[in-house]
Amino acid sequence: MNSNLGPERLDTAVERSLLEGHDGRSGARLERVRLADGTRLVVKRSRASADLAMRLSGDREGRELQLWLSGVLDRLPAKVGHAVVAGWREDEDVVVVMRDLGDAVIGWDTPIGRNECRRIFTAVTAMHNGFADQPIAGLCPLRTRLSLFAPRTLSSLPADDHPLVRAALRGWERFAELVPSDVSDAVAAHHTDPVPLADALVARGTTLTHGDLWLVNTALQPDRTVLLDWGLATEAPGAVDFATFLMGASAVNASRDDLVDDVRKIQGTEHDEIALLLALLAAVVDLGWNKALDATEHRDPRIRDRETAELSWWVGMARRALDAGLL
Repeated sequence: MNSNLGPERLDTAVERSLLEGHDGRSGARLERVRLADGTRLVVKRSRASADLAMRLSGDREGRELQLWLSGVLDRLPAKVGHAVVAGWREDEDVVVVMRDLGDAVIGWDTPIGRNECRRIFTAVTAMHNGFADQPIAGLCPLRTRLSLFAPRTLSSLPADDHPLVRAALRGWERFAELVPSDVSDAVAAHHTDPVPLADALVARGTTLTHGDLWLVNTALQPDRTVLLDWGLATEAPGAVDFATFLMGASAVNASRDDLVDDVRKIQGTEHDEIALLLALLAAVVDLGWNKALDATEHRDPRIRDRETAELSWWVGMARRALDAGLL
């Protein structure tokens, strides 16, 4: 897709401010910009040497930029949106220009309930159905996505490379201390070799998945659900998106079991319970460190208690998948 919004137009901005406290953690630089005509934009600059998601997923060209340039993002279903309006390369930098969605973007502290989650699930299900079994160039391979936060992957980086690296490595240490060995040992084995789990998931059928479906990457507008930050878009079963969402939905005013039931109902006859079980296991392999870290080190004791209970739920889901002999 082409746009007449290029670097020269950004140079005429009348207001610019760096978004120091944005919710992304991978290392991209975000800037809020107001043009002379009043247009408000968010400009994201990232490079593989500094952006952790790009670096670990082998993204050298800017996956989100390429999905926009190729027109994939403009083929999203009517009720699903993206925010990209322009993008280009500047030497090593990948520049993605987005509409400023303001308060429509869900933050970690935004009150959200089951109805809002159902709306997100419905939109994302439409996307999964619309792109089912369609080959899309440049998506992150599922094997790579599942090993992104594996200790072996992170340990290959310099110890002081990125605060998220240090946090994840510490989180996996806490995970091994907290989680019974039948599950923690199995998760460690999938870190060493993600191929069996990835292949079992791919065998259930694949589609375009967002790959990083956290609340902070979602905006609820009156007519659509907008998904932000497509840098980890992955070829996978749609269940992988829902499992990732559940990992990051601790503050949602609904139980995990209720949200899983909503996914089943929204998917209807297309629902694949085996894919869901595998995806829930994959979410633990990917992000179990985050639950364990918050359960032990979060400064708020109420959140520590909440995350301890959440970790127990996830361990139970992982054990169900392991005991079902799906691998």
